Amino acid sequence: MILGIVKEIRDRRVALVPEMVAKFKSLGLDILIEKDAGKSASFPDSLYEEVKFGSRDEVLKQADILISADPLAEADYAKTKDKAWIISMFAPYFDDSYVQQLKSMGKEVISMDMIPRTTLAQAMDVLSSMASIAGYRAVLVAAEHLPRYFPMLITAAGSIRPSRVLVLGAGVAGLQAIATARRLGAAVEAFDTRAAAKEEVLSLGAKFIEVEGAKDDTAAGGYAVEQSEEFLQKQRALVQERASKSDVIITTAQVRGRKAPLLVPEETLLKMKPGSVVVDLAASTGGNCALTEDGKVVHKHGITIVGNSNLAADMPQDASFLISNNIFNFFKIFIQDGKVVEDKSHEIIHSAWLTKNT
Repeated sequence: MILGIVKEIRDRRVALVPEMVAKFKSLGLDILIEKDAGKSASFPDSLYEEVKFGSRDEVLKQADILISADPLAEADYAKTKDKAWIISMFAPYFDDSYVQQLKSMGKEVISMDMIPRTTLAQAMDVLSSMASIAGYRAVLVAAEHLPRYFPMLITAAGSIRPSRVLVLGAGVAGLQAIATARRLGAAVEAFDTRAAAKEEVLSLGAKFIEVEGAKDDTAAGGYAVEQSEEFLQKQRALVQERASKSDVIITTAQVRGRKAPLLVPEETLLKMKPGSVVVDLAASTGGNCALTEDGKVVHKHGITIVGNSNLAADMPQDASFLISNNIFNFFKIFIQDGKVVEDKSHEIIHSAWLTKNT
């Protein structure tokens, strides 16, 4: 059975890194890679051993299983084998219009971002892997744009107070942002609707902001839960109060399958200090900040607003390593003796398999 890896079109990551080749081959797979597939992630072809290289068309036509970090281009699907397994991160909870199209073409589709976020599936949880990188990168991006230091400094020329960082949403990305901002010496506080987040936030040395009356759903898979309008009004008032004292706001709140909740309206930005920075990780689903533009850095009311939901791709080498590991851990239950398992009733496979008949 041939495992194919193509070069990403819109992404610097690659789905298979050189050090994982031997592990994938141990599952009984032959590996065919498009030339220079890993180059943008700093994995030149010379690092890959015991694999075959080919053109993009050769990989698409010969692979029984295709893996990619970002979905293939639409024109690529028609070039793949009948009954080929196509594995990527399709985010069907936002748009599933292509699923029936691929099914009608005779393709089988696995979406890694549909793997349940349970203890059993932790090693395959690509969303958490990428969120951790995004939270880390968000702080570095904020520090780059902020015209001030993060840490407190006492110098002969005078003392500099530490920057104040407000993190909205304390899931995987938010917690990593908190930890990174703390390491850089900032004073950090965080807000999350989930009560369970409080202990984690405090353990990282940040202050937890509480708003009474939040709906809490531990089954939401790390996503925020849609809240009542009364709660949202309380939340906005408290966020505005905290934001006016913050140098940096990092927003990570998303409701799966819905528009991201508005946490930072324009009136909040008007109260922030000139030179402050907002990094919005929910930009692709509408943004937590009213003036966010997805994929852009904008300057409004003296504030820099960074809209980027794909910060993990800006650290492609480690991101590729984690994706490759996540996929391999999934393959340990998905592939047996070099073949796709016949019984796909396994909870994890069944959840991620988009083109199933039942």
